[in-house]
Amino acid sequence: MEFESFGIIFAVSALGLISLLKLLISFVRWVWIMFLRPPKNLKEYGSWAMITGPTAGIGKAIAFELASKGLNLVLVGRNPSKLEATSAEIRRDQVVQVKTVVIDLAKSNAEEIARVIDDETRGLDVGVVINNAGLAYPYARFFDEVDSDLMESIMKVNMEAPTWITWSVLPRMLEKKKGAIVNIGSASSAVAPSYPLVTVYAASKAYLAMFSRSTSVEYKQSGIDIQCQIPLFVATKMTKLKAKSFFIPSPEAYSRASVRSIGYEIVCAPYWFHSVQWFISDLLPDALLNWCLFSYFLGMSKRAKLKESQKIKKFQQQ
Repeated sequence: MEFESFGIIFAVSALGLISLLKLLISFVRWVWIMFLRPPKNLKEYGSWAMITGPTAGIGKAIAFELASKGLNLVLVGRNPSKLEATSAEIRRDQVVQVKTVVIDLAKSNAEEIARVIDDETRGLDVGVVINNAGLAYPYARFFDEVDSDLMESIMKVNMEAPTWITWSVLPRMLEKKKGAIVNIGSASSAVAPSYPLVTVYAASKAYLAMFSRSTSVEYKQSGIDIQCQIPLFVATKMTKLKAKSFFIPSPEAYSRASVRSIGYEIVCAPYWFHSVQWFISDLLPDALLNWCLFSYFLGMSKRAKLKESQKIKKFQQQ
């Protein structure tokens, strides 16, 4: 009897020790990835990088970060004056070549996107592609309140554009057997079980995660690294948030983490505190997360609608 009790105690202790060791190994690996792992030399992929949506927020910060690594840039956006302003800023700070490509991803069809990207990058050694351009709701709303134009634009910018851009750049990457493609997702790509009241936006970003996972498996053996990066809250115009220490990073802080992660994990949260939030969310019940997210976005929706109605009343009184 004493022998059996000893055996049970030993087995429980061994299991506890194994669990502790696994936790310790996971923590050490996380520290290595977030803070110690050396970034890849992105110039080995090619001398040029292309980025969509590079005139503000995360996209602009990543463009500057890539330029600081010595990469020439192809900036793809819809506003010529903003593209030229960003190009001038980058050339003023870094000794790199910058090319601008004007195209409205929300209004262009698949053939046009593929043709323009192919034509504008012909002859350039494009090794890194950042599909960053994204479109979100002006404010949270129920699905039936989303007008058809907004819905179509979100799907074209967030899903169709990165799909056709990837399709366009892959043949040349396959020829030289190297390249890196990064699709910028969101927390809805992997972290949360649902994103109510921003449904179309969330679903479009979730598409990017699966698109990245699947194409990564297809082309990894050909030397092409395809990745979906998951930013959570970043202080950008889109999120309407202000940077608060490490909880909500600035676009510049996020971009440094983003560029350090290129070429590694298929789906990842590059910024260290975002990865902590992801870990915590995985521990919580889906029902609790759904309730928290619904309450958060519902409050946001009510505040936005109240503000909108006040503006209308003020206008009518004038």
